[in-house]
Amino acid sequence: MKTYIKFILPISVALVVTIIACKKSYLEQPPLGVLNSETLANKQGVQSLLVGAYSLLDGFGGNSGGTRSPASNWVIGSMAAGDAYKGSSPSDGAADVQPIQLFNLTTSNTAASAKYLLMFDAVQRCNDVLRTLALAKDVTDADVKQITGETRFLRGFYYFELKKIYNRIPYIDETVTDYNQPNDKDIWPNIEADFKFAADNLPAVETDRGRANNWAAKAYLAKAYLYQKKYADAKPLFTDLIANGVTAGGQKYALIPFQQNFSPQASQKNGAESIFAAQASVNDGSVASNGNRPDNLNFPYNGGPGGCCGYFPPSQSIANSFKVDANGLPAFDTFNNGSDVSGSTSPYTGPLDPRIDLTMARPNIPYLDWGVPSASWIRDPTNGRFLPRKNVYSQSEKGVNTSTESGYWGATSVTSNNVNLLRFADLLLMAAEVEIEVGSPELALDYVNRVRNRAADPTGWVYKSSAYDATKSKYNVQTIPADNYLIKPYPAGSFANKSYALKAIHFERKIELAEEGHRYFDLARWDGGTGTMAAEINAFLQYDVKINSTLQGGKFVKGTHEYMPIPQSQIDLSASKGAGVLKQNPGY
Repeated sequence: MKTYIKFILPISVALVVTIIACKKSYLEQPPLGVLNSETLANKQGVQSLLVGAYSLLDGFGGNSGGTRSPASNWVIGSMAAGDAYKGSSPSDGAADVQPIQLFNLTTSNTAASAKYLLMFDAVQRCNDVLRTLALAKDVTDADVKQITGETRFLRGFYYFELKKIYNRIPYIDETVTDYNQPNDKDIWPNIEADFKFAADNLPAVETDRGRANNWAAKAYLAKAYLYQKKYADAKPLFTDLIANGVTAGGQKYALIPFQQNFSPQASQKNGAESIFAAQASVNDGSVASNGNRPDNLNFPYNGGPGGCCGYFPPSQSIANSFKVDANGLPAFDTFNNGSDVSGSTSPYTGPLDPRIDLTMARPNIPYLDWGVPSASWIRDPTNGRFLPRKNVYSQSEKGVNTSTESGYWGATSVTSNNVNLLRFADLLLMAAEVEIEVGSPELALDYVNRVRNRAADPTGWVYKSSAYDATKSKYNVQTIPADNYLIKPYPAGSFANKSYALKAIHFERKIELAEEGHRYFDLARWDGGTGTMAAEINAFLQYDVKINSTLQGGKFVKGTHEYMPIPQSQIDLSASKGAGVLKQNPGY
């Protein structure tokens, strides 16, 4: 029987982890405690510390972890890239979240700093596992191999997050005792080394769901190579992963029905498409601490799922991106031409990629089993017409896959919905990029068309009536699509032109992974100093300001905004004992 990692630490262990984790961020404070070797330097203690390292995958807890540091990266990864607006009311989040979308943030912006602080807390937790493991007397060689592999995978993951968001990052491992390290070295080799070790030492199948296996490590190593444009190194890994990769539970990687990737139901989580995910659970005695708390701001405001808080509504530009031509193919450069997409009674009556209504809630389109969304669910008219859909839950799941516990604001809107950190569709599209660069255009075409063919399966579409029938415990199956859906695979030979092929792959990532926190980082790695990221985001700001007036004055500056600023508080701390060693990113 499979079990899940429970992210609940004994108070004594949690206290020690928090104390140790603070060293990097509070260099002037005297230590408040030390590791107790009698209780922690053993297999059980080390495993408790390892669970503490896993527990920050969801973005909640530790040092500054919370609604501004979500695993889903909805603030930086999606909102800043034009997938969505800030949402809520104009004043809510105006001081920290909105400046990220407008790119007028300062180096003291708390939303931009939150991820930095949390990820270094997580890194330090990983380092504490390795330090304590070295002191443990009751561990076998197999235990050391397993625990070290998992820990180094996690450390590689957390540093990957830091690298793609902030770029100039100090590197600190378990051997470092002086935490005041400079950020003047490239840490990609360190990230690669951690993923390589994990890939070589972890098993293919894990006992507990949520733990990393060797295939997850290979996937992240391939992704690290892709980010560095090491296509020849990435290619054999992607080929192996697609042909032979399995989830931690032993399922062969495969595309599953789209909506199942975003379901909080235990029977649908950790499926064949899940390469690695932040685990979530509710009603387990943790007062919703193990649920997907960082994303609960993004539910409709006044009714429907959650009843809170109206953040993160999909943008008009992302809705228009689901337009297709008469051949069922995307309108790469002209999606904002003509009428805007709204609901099924929109002035735009042309065909749409069916993923639009699995990504967002639109007027007059059934929203899971909640019926048609009410206009009152949108908190403020400046938020546009749409609501998020990927991270919500069905009405039939309320109280089962949502929290019934109380104890903090908003607990009842917390779900057991995992956060997809890497799913197979994402991997296929990354592999397609690599094949275009150093492999086979035909294979790249096959990978992209696998993703499109899944979307073209009408059994996964939204229909005009999808009400939940409680007496039969299923949705009513209808035969009339909710809108004019059309999607087709790219025809044979269409990827022979490299420029066209890359444009198609980039756009496929935009719509397949919309609102999943990837877009900003994709744009940054594709840019390479060319200014394409600035052009893309500024075009969004200029177009969508007519829908959302809070975008007024937003401007992305090439050479600066490809990365977030290093938190000024950390630069100040680095200088607290003399000359500062942390340097700010260019332009800030």
